[in-house]
Amino acid sequence: MTQSDTAATIQPPADAKPSAEEVVAQLERTLSSEEFQASKRRRDFLRFIVEETLAGRGSRLKGYTIAVEAFDRDDSFDPQTDPVVRLEARRLRRDLDGYYVSAGRNDAVLISMPKGSYVPRFEWQEGNQPSGAGSADDGPEVAEDAGSPATPPLPSLATDPHRFARSGKLSASLRWGAIGLVGLLLLVAIAISLDHLRQSEDQATGEVRIPSVLIAAFHSVDGSETSHILADGITNELVSNLLRFPGFRLFLSSPVNDERYAANLNRLLAEEVAYLVTGEIVADSGRIRLNVHLSDVASGRVIWSETFARDLTIMGLVKLQADLAGEVASALGQPYGVVRNDILARGAVHVPAQLESYYCVLKAYQQRRALETSERGGVRICLEATARHDPAYAEAWAMLSWLELDEARFPAATPDAAEFAYERAFTAASKAAALEPDNVQALKALSAINHYRGNYEEGWRLARLALEKNPHDPDTLAQLGWRLAIRGRFEEGTPLLRRALQRTISPPGWYYYLIAVDHMMRGEYAEMLATAQMSAVGGGPVAYALVAVAAANLGKPAAARAALMQMESASSAFAADPAANYRIHGATDEIVARIMHGLVLAGWRQPVAAPKN
Repeated sequence: MTQSDTAATIQPPADAKPSAEEVVAQLERTLSSEEFQASKRRRDFLRFIVEETLAGRGSRLKGYTIAVEAFDRDDSFDPQTDPVVRLEARRLRRDLDGYYVSAGRNDAVLISMPKGSYVPRFEWQEGNQPSGAGSADDGPEVAEDAGSPATPPLPSLATDPHRFARSGKLSASLRWGAIGLVGLLLLVAIAISLDHLRQSEDQATGEVRIPSVLIAAFHSVDGSETSHILADGITNELVSNLLRFPGFRLFLSSPVNDERYAANLNRLLAEEVAYLVTGEIVADSGRIRLNVHLSDVASGRVIWSETFARDLTIMGLVKLQADLAGEVASALGQPYGVVRNDILARGAVHVPAQLESYYCVLKAYQQRRALETSERGGVRICLEATARHDPAYAEAWAMLSWLELDEARFPAATPDAAEFAYERAFTAASKAAALEPDNVQALKALSAINHYRGNYEEGWRLARLALEKNPHDPDTLAQLGWRLAIRGRFEEGTPLLRRALQRTISPPGWYYYLIAVDHMMRGEYAEMLATAQMSAVGGGPVAYALVAVAAANLGKPAAARAALMQMESASSAFAADPAANYRIHGATDEIVARIMHGLVLAGWRQPVAAPKN
């Protein structure tokens, strides 16, 4: 709904509250909105508590009742040991907050769930409520907040950055300078606000704190209708795409002169680490150029800046909008993207106490990227401590599952030890999925566990489900492509791996492995060598083995022997029996045979077993 739609909103009498019919209409409007990002469970949760309250049964809205009647838990449910209702309530409050600062900012009726209660509140949203009107339920909320430091209002950018772009009197440099000045003012205002905001709900409840990202509405620089349409569309689609990534909260910046939004944003922004995303669009001679920047809110430092260009004559506006928003979301949100990399760099100096659990998960991602066995013990201690301190943190359980899985895979474990590790991995991943059914990392972990247990079809199904949940995550693309390719389905797997590489800022070496193997199976050894060498930048015995195979088949014995020595140095266990290690990962007999033929050609020999006494 746009600002012009406000004339169509309901204007209630000064002493009235929304009627049941108006509340129901608002409920349906909220649930049908694409900007309302709640999961199906939380949508059912919202409908249940609204309908129960309107039916006069609000007093029944306790944790047990909601779990049994809305979440389909059985009669043995114990709210003291299972925090699912409390967790979903917190998330639902955030879903509602996010809706009312975006698509719902002009809605007349406000549906909220006050802290400490599951009974929803229905009132006229500020700004659509005539002066003098009030709600009898306002008292407790005011009393609860009494004594909190005043929050300075966030400016609504009354200087309208759009007018600079539309003015034909300003030079291009002045236009860019004006937009930069507005962005700087916004950064300063947010930084001041962050110093004064009261303790967030996460701190009060002990839930894991995660960084926030504020997305400022993208601007049209040239003032054309095309770039205005794209600026609005890309901003909205970017928000939707980034919401699919875990690990940070999102807020959308204020439309010009929208004071209600600014008030809501001040109430929401209360994080230790905050980032600002800005963007400008220029349309010129059939080309679209999108400039995107990521800045640190506290210092104003520009962390990342990128230009994305497209030919408007090749694709329509809708496809162009989706393509650009998806590429920006991948760069910002991916596990090895700019936001997480910056947080890891900060953590090398100091990790705020409130972010320790979140930082631990980032370290687990980093360890998984390199598959460093030497760091596994430290990451395990960190993750296990996080699971004890923050048992509802689904991402921590998912990463703990990957760690257990690595115990079975690297290096090769005995069958009994591997099975025990798989069971532990499955338990941790199932815990993560129970806490957050849509958690992509949990789905990927369950996919991997099924793959390594030989349930390949189920592994593919779960990986595809993860990709459906977040099609913009390169890691999800790479995992599905890897699992398909290692089973010989290169026609499906290799394109996914290539797409993952295109979207990844700094890809892990294993993204290249199966592309190199695909070249090997086609007899394309020059291409295999080039790809294997790219995978070997980060080291690892698998990469060196692929380099040795390619070099040997190209008639480069010195390079092949050097790669074999690096393979041995990286892992003597792998070098002792490469075939067994490839089979652990599910490689087909044909793939294993071709690799071993190449290794023998390179000079590899089966180690002679020591004689038994």
